[in-house]
Amino acid sequence: MSTTIVKKLQDEIQALERELNHELPAELKRARALGDLSENAEYIMAKQRQEIVNARLAQLKKRLADLSLVNMSNIPKDRIAFGSRVVLYDMDRDSEVEYRLVTTEEADFARGLISTTSPIGRGLMGKKVGDTVKISTPAGGTREFEVKEMQTIHERTDV
Repeated sequence: MSTTIVKKLQDEIQALERELNHELPAELKRARALGDLSENAEYIMAKQRQEIVNARLAQLKKRLADLSLVNMSNIPKDRIAFGSRVVLYDMDRDSEVEYRLVTTEEADFARGLISTTSPIGRGLMGKKVGDTVKISTPAGGTREFEVKEMQTIHERTDV
C-alpha cells in the first residue's frame, strides 16, 4: 500500500479534526451570541458544516481502516488484482493500452492508473494472459479487451 495515500488520508483527517474541535466550536459560540438560534443563519450554517465534517471524518477513518487491512498474501500471484500492471489489446480500437490497478485515491485515467472499483478495473480482476473481457462503459457502450501481458504487484519492482 502506498504510504503517500495513507499520509494523504491522515492529513485530511487531521485537518478535519482541527476544524471540528477548534474552528467550528468557535463559530458556533459566535453565532449563539447573536441571539435567537431558530433564525440565525450563521448558527445554522455552522451546524450543517459540523454534520458534513463529521460524515467526511467517518468516511475517511473507515477508508483508512480498510486500507490497513490489505494483506499482500491475499493478493493473487497468477491473476490480475490490485497493483497489477496490464497490457490490453483493445479489440474495438485495434490498439494496445496499458493500465495499473490502484486504489480509488490513486486513480488517474490519463496516466493509466485505474481503480480496482472502476468498470475496467472490476472487469479485469481475476483475469489472466490470453483472457478476453467485455466491459460496459459509463457512456453505455461495451468494449472488448484481450489481456496481452500482466505483471502482478508481487513481480513489480516499482512498487
